[in-house]
Amino acid sequence: MSDSATKLTREVLDPEALNKAVERPEAGAVVSFVGTTRNRHEGRAVLKLAYEAHEPLAKKALEKLRADAIGKFGLSDAAIHHRLGELQIGEASVAIAASAPHRDAAFQGCRYLIDTLKTGVPIWKKEFYADGSAPVWVGPDGKPVQV
Repeated sequence: MSDSATKLTREVLDPEALNKAVERPEAGAVVSFVGTTRNRHEGRAVLKLAYEAHEPLAKKALEKLRADAIGKFGLSDAAIHHRLGELQIGEASVAIAASAPHRDAAFQGCRYLIDTLKTGVPIWKKEFYADGSAPVWVGPDGKPVQV
């Protein structure tokens, strides 16, 4: 896969194109994950989200994460795309695809990619609430972060 294997973008994500991009002749499985913005968090109505990143560090971390997953699970290929900026409810914020000769490795690799991305890549999420209260930065554990 080209440089587009890892991408931070303000454009709409295309999960189907991501799946196609990781297909390989030796891969009997392609597993993907699409994370979408939801309208509730801990009982509060959410209007929209905003994602920000330290882009050079986040891009480097995504590239390392991808390489680690390929090596650890014997993936044929993998790709990670994450949105930045304001997203409306229901929009895809992250899309991940992993291919492998067998489904177990593809499933494990995809799970590893999203779980590790959430805790190890400098991308931050801010929630905007329907009740008009101040927006809150949310950490990878889903808890508010003091800024």
